[in-house]
Amino acid sequence: GGRSTAGSGVNSKPYTFFMGTTGGGVWKTNDAGNTWKNISDGQITVGSIGAIAVAPSDENIIYVGTGSADPRGNISSGNGIYKSVDFGENWEFIGLPKAGLIGKIAIHKKNADIVYVAVLGNIFGHNDERGVYKTINGGKTWKKIHYISNKTGARDIEINPNNENELI
Repeated sequence: GGRSTAGSGVNSKPYTFFMGTTGGGVWKTNDAGNTWKNISDGQITVGSIGAIAVAPSDENIIYVGTGSADPRGNISSGNGIYKSVDFGENWEFIGLPKAGLIGKIAIHKKNADIVYVAVLGNIFGHNDERGVYKTINGGKTWKKIHYISNKTGARDIEINPNNENELI
């Protein structure tokens, strides 16, 4: 699978985890990491995964951002964001095709359709896709809600657990 830069657990299943790797896609374990199975081959069209998140309100919903946002000499860009509604069995492309490198996904704790994405962008040049994006409809549409410049991307984002209207 390669180096891992993304991981997410499942609240109700303490031995189940998802891992995003920089060259091997998305992997899942049901035994706390003793064995792993690739669950993205043939469905997610790039191997580099930068972010993965399981929805707290519906653990069947998983979002994956492609392109590892931890730059080094051998970067593989992504092609956007994918979503599974069946616990990783099937994946659907849901947008942000020019995001380049996605560093973090934050899902609202009560509504799995509200998602924030930190986009680092194209590591090799300027691009206007850098910034923070939000969807309120599960990825059908995305709105850029924070942007500094075509040289400055976002790497991380969190929803304040005490105030869901506040982003960190």
